[in-house]
Amino acid sequence: MSRRRRLDLELVRRGLVGSRSSAQALIAAGRVTVDGASADKAARLVDPAQAVVVVGPPARYVSRGGQKLEAALDRCGIAVEGCRAIDVGSSTGGFTDCLLHRGAASVVAV
Repeated sequence: MSRRRRLDLELVRRGLVGSRSSAQALIAAGRVTVDGASADKAARLVDPAQAVVVVGPPARYVSRGGQKLEAALDRCGIAVEGCRAIDVGSSTGGFTDCLLHRGAASVVAV
């Protein structure tokens, strides 16, 4: 008999996401289906034989912080190409990721 696992852990085991917290975020955003039906609970038990799919495009940045910074930079018309930056209070790396994607020469994350 197959061992059932929590959906968030199964997403990590299958290599569909890099971490349990990423899996939980995708589930909460409604981007995970099990056997074609939307899954809304990370604790849902799934069988290894069930089809588990992440729908939609992959996230642009490693965390939502990158999306927030991108919006602020766009709205304020701030260009970071070639700049050196410091990410004070860096947590999940979203700001750092965004700055590097937008052409910052270097970013120090503290």
